[in-house]
Amino acid sequence: MIVAVWIPLLMPLLAVPTARRLAESLPPRAAAWLLTGCAAALAACTAAALGLLTVAGALWLPPVAAFGHLERALPGTDAVVTVPAAPIAGALLACCALAVARRALRHRAELRAARRTADDHGLAGDLCVLPDAEPDAYALPGRPGRVVVTAGMLRALPPAEREALFAHERAHLAGRHHLFLLTVALAAACHPLLRGLKAPLAYALERWADESAASRVGDRQVTARAIGRAALAARTHTAAVPRPSTALAATSGPVPRRVAALLTPDRPADRPRSRVLPGGRRLIAAALLACVAFSAAGAVDAAADLHQTVETAQGEQPGR
Repeated sequence: MIVAVWIPLLMPLLAVPTARRLAESLPPRAAAWLLTGCAAALAACTAAALGLLTVAGALWLPPVAAFGHLERALPGTDAVVTVPAAPIAGALLACCALAVARRALRHRAELRAARRTADDHGLAGDLCVLPDAEPDAYALPGRPGRVVVTAGMLRALPPAEREALFAHERAHLAGRHHLFLLTVALAAACHPLLRGLKAPLAYALERWADESAASRVGDRQVTARAIGRAALAARTHTAAVPRPSTALAATSGPVPRRVAALLTPDRPADRPRSRVLPGGRRLIAAALLACVAFSAAGAVDAAADLHQTVETAQGEQPGR
């Protein structure tokens, strides 16, 4: 166990840059699923490793050993490392749990506050227009989801571009993109290296919505102009109402890069331009899969080893 339990804690060092590199060569939707799934898997393995370290060290304490009905001392020489590492791992695990709970509660509070603000104004279907002069627009998740737009943003865009902007925000709602962002935010609370997946995920989600809007509107140039004009208008003003951190907006992220992607006529909409060759992409995908698999295998192996060790200390035969 003493070796395997550290693998999930160290594997994000390799997995995060590998996932970022692979996401650059994938279509936006696939990239978003890849980054989110990778973050969730690595965070779960990290939490499992910290929990196993905490339990393994605690079992050397007489009160815990008595509670676990251990008839003899734990076999092996892991105590030299696990006993001093256990309180650190326990403290880190408690901090992770606290950070995850606080982040989830803050997400809930932000959405409630934003929905109360939206409820104070009239609705036209799923569209909520705020009377603020500062240009802003974003997708507000919930049941039902709403597209929140200010009067200033409506004045900044001509009718055709307004429809493209609304289509973009509705794509965020239809794809439940806020859950992708929330998942990675919670995962980053478990391992700080996973914060490196936030920016590429936000870009992938915006590109996903860009392509959905372009397909719905039927004009990539109108969609590109709408995003560019909305971003320019929003960045010259301060947002009137605080936006929930998981509420996505067409004006966020690297807008010039997104506009350039929409205006690129020499490739299909779902095939991103990348310098990674197909063979190289498969190699990177295999490397990422190996990272996640090693992380999960390390956690499982450590758990199985600890279980066998406890059974031995309880006087039971392994495997019975």
